Amino acid sequence: MARACPEGLTGSPIHAGRIMALAVALAVAGAGCSTSSPGGEPVTGAASAAASSGAFPSPPVAAGAIRVAASFYPLAYAVERVGGPRVAVTNLTRPGAEPHDVELTPTDVATIESAALVVYLKGFQPAVDEAVARRDSARTVEVSGPARLLSDGSRTDPHFWLDPTRYASVTLELARRLAELDPADATGYRQRGQALAGELAGLDRQFRAGLATCASRDLVTGHTAFGYLAAAYRFTQVGISGLSPEAEPDPASMARIASYVRTKGVTTVYTETLVSPAAARAVADEAGATLAVLDPLEGLAQASAGRDYLSVMRANLATLRAGQRCT
Repeated sequence: MARACPEGLTGSPIHAGRIMALAVALAVAGAGCSTSSPGGEPVTGAASAAASSGAFPSPPVAAGAIRVAASFYPLAYAVERVGGPRVAVTNLTRPGAEPHDVELTPTDVATIESAALVVYLKGFQPAVDEAVARRDSARTVEVSGPARLLSDGSRTDPHFWLDPTRYASVTLELARRLAELDPADATGYRQRGQALAGELAGLDRQFRAGLATCASRDLVTGHTAFGYLAAAYRFTQVGISGLSPEAEPDPASMARIASYVRTKGVTTVYTETLVSPAAARAVADEAGATLAVLDPLEGLAQASAGRDYLSVMRANLATLRAGQRCT
């Protein structure tokens, strides 16, 4: 489960000048904490990290393919893999955009209304929830059930795809629903779903083996997007900000986390793609730690360390092994 910074963090005192530096860094982060852009044309092809530039073209789609709208990258990737050439996927969150607060254009809304199926995660993207509410529920797949979302009692963590086993459960549910929608290729959907689930099981084994023995089990991140990863692989997550990457931590909280980093002997603080690294960098600088990029895979961008979910997750594993000093 995603955990906020523990109460009562202690350590060496933070000097007033350093607190001021943290406050300045926080102001910078607040001014540019997200690379999200409102609205825009939908991007077809979940596997492309930069479909708008044509850098990573979508796989070929058969004539008469079933049109599916997916609300953000992990769902679009899973639908593409399970659907194969029978399905044409539109990702409602454009590549490089931060998906939490995506805004929909009239074209996006029309895409949702005309799609044979819409795949989304309720509560993650309010604009999508509003548009989907007008649809027949039989033509939607809301994935929170098979994802088995975690909650701290007040907030539900949406980032289930960072646990490959939960993501595999969603993959199999998508295969089942697509088989119902298009029974002519039911066997194909099930086979492709099982194939992706098998790859995800292999990824989980790689993470378990690679992170079994680490010098540090404290995971200090820019925002608390890594709760499922932390729970699956025995880390304690400490987020500089909360579940929303646009939440602005106050300088006192940042100072406490910097003290925690020093006290616990943490050597790496993780920032991420799609959001400003300013707050994480300020904490790392204050505590004498290094900064590394850990990708929450909410979307792909040119800066992503891979071309798809699996390759970025393997890059995350390498980053964690170095940052947590695993053997």
